Amino acid sequence: MEAATILDRLYAARSPQHLANDPLSFCHRYSDPADQEIAALIASAFSYGGIKIILRSLENIFSELGQSPRSYVENLAPRRALKAFSGFKHRFNDGRDLVALLVGIRLMIEKSGSINTFFLGFHDAAATDVTAALNGFASAVLAQDYRPAFSKDGIPADSCFRFLFPAPADGSACKRLCMFLRWVVRPADGIDLGIWRGVSPAQLVIPVDTHISRICTYLGFTCRKAADWRMAQEITAALRRMDPADPVKYDFSLAHLGISEGCTGTDPTRCLSCAIKGICPQTAVIGNMKAI
Repeated sequence: MEAATILDRLYAARSPQHLANDPLSFCHRYSDPADQEIAALIASAFSYGGIKIILRSLENIFSELGQSPRSYVENLAPRRALKAFSGFKHRFNDGRDLVALLVGIRLMIEKSGSINTFFLGFHDAAATDVTAALNGFASAVLAQDYRPAFSKDGIPADSCFRFLFPAPADGSACKRLCMFLRWVVRPADGIDLGIWRGVSPAQLVIPVDTHISRICTYLGFTCRKAADWRMAQEITAALRRMDPADPVKYDFSLAHLGISEGCTGTDPTRCLSCAIKGICPQTAVIGNMKAI
């Protein structure tokens, strides 16, 4: 059976249980696209580390943001927010970084009306992918005035705020920004939101995390060892051959083979019953090991 057929079946098998175990679930708490795009940028920004830690951190954030992240950002009082998030810590990032993110979102909205329109200022509709757009977007976001969050000029050396906005120009796979774009750009399908205009799903690049890197290596979609921007483009090119108009549609399903289904590539029980066993050479490796 060809790879596209198997991956399409995997795509069709996504479930509410998978969504509940994903940071994207926080965006589905809101119905207004103005709230959803803000929730998406915040949720994706802190989507690093173990899934349980991610969901716990996001619960703390969105409990404070309340029924409308857009309203919270538009009426942001940085001092009050710094106090509210004084105990926040998500691995490298602290409450100051979170408030800086809220300040940055407010500045984007004040300038352009939405994050979507702000991003489009760096996007070329004729480009092959979002490489140049992400470079411009990340640079512009980091160049904004964050004194309301940091009480000094520039982003202080002891802050990890810059970590939230990596760029392809630095070689980063930009996993979280690519995930954000997937959420807001891809057509609404019960998982992704489909709320942005002006960026084509065909231009998206797959978010490369440890699961995508490992599984797509098994599948022969990449030969690279480092999970960098070039790997992300290589995997996307392989997926584009199966669906040129929407290559990253498979991302959620492939990632949740690891996140929710526990794929490690070393467990015979899981490998031999896996949904992609028909195209994953690792299944044969595990089968031979089991036979021995």
